[in-house]
Amino acid sequence: MGQYRTHVFVCTSGDTCPTQGDVEAFVKELRGEVARAGLTDDVRINKAGCLSQCGWGPMLVVYPDDVWYCGVQAADLGEIFRSHIAGGAPVERLRYRPGVRGANKKKGAP
Repeated sequence: MGQYRTHVFVCTSGDTCPTQGDVEAFVKELRGEVARAGLTDDVRINKAGCLSQCGWGPMLVVYPDDVWYCGVQAADLGEIFRSHIAGGAPVERLRYRPGVRGANKKKGAP
């Protein structure tokens, strides 16, 4: 087992994620949820560089589950935390499945 049971990466850079939501606040909110739940030894929330999925954000990735979320809004964070990060059940309505591997810019994204 790794250092943490769950590792969450929040895209806080790149051309689009920071313009699609207050992603810095997302990091703070998720870190607060982790602390309030007493999971600081099990769950790590990190800022991430560009995830190369421009236009689909804001994006979060949860490892080791390899679950990617797209279009995340502040109102979704509690559900993602409770259902997936704490409970182990991904939030299917926000799951990102582009159907192609690697970089995948949305048409028209910078």
